Amino acid sequence: MEMRVIAMLRPIAALLLAAALANPGAPAQAKEPKTSHSKGAHGAIAVNRESKAVGYAYDFKTAQDAKREALRECGEKKCEVVASFRGGCAAVAGNARQLASSTGVTRDEAETKATRKCGRDCAVLAWACAKDK
Repeated sequence: MEMRVIAMLRPIAALLLAAALANPGAPAQAKEPKTSHSKGAHGAIAVNRESKAVGYAYDFKTAQDAKREALRECGEKKCEVVASFRGGCAAVAGNARQLASSTGVTRDEAETKATRKCGRDCAVLAWACAKDK
């Protein structure tokens, strides 16, 4: 009787193995966990590279609205959006020669990453954080 059960299970095991080999990417199709950057309010930071004027916006429904507000707040013709984010925070660091921006889960993380990217003698020019939800 035991041999008969094993004999009956062999075709089922073979089918399962064939299905697994035919579709090796199946587990990768599972939904990935959502991060704070995939939901939440939008924000942006705009800077005039020459005058270092800044404008920022946070807690907007769309990225486009946040960018427009950051540019409006910056208030100069040569302002440009240098950071756009969703949830979390962003920061811009700079010196007389360069600018660098970065995002992070917290203000401290964004500022640290931006100043490291920028290099020596850089200081934080602006930061903004948006709600996660």
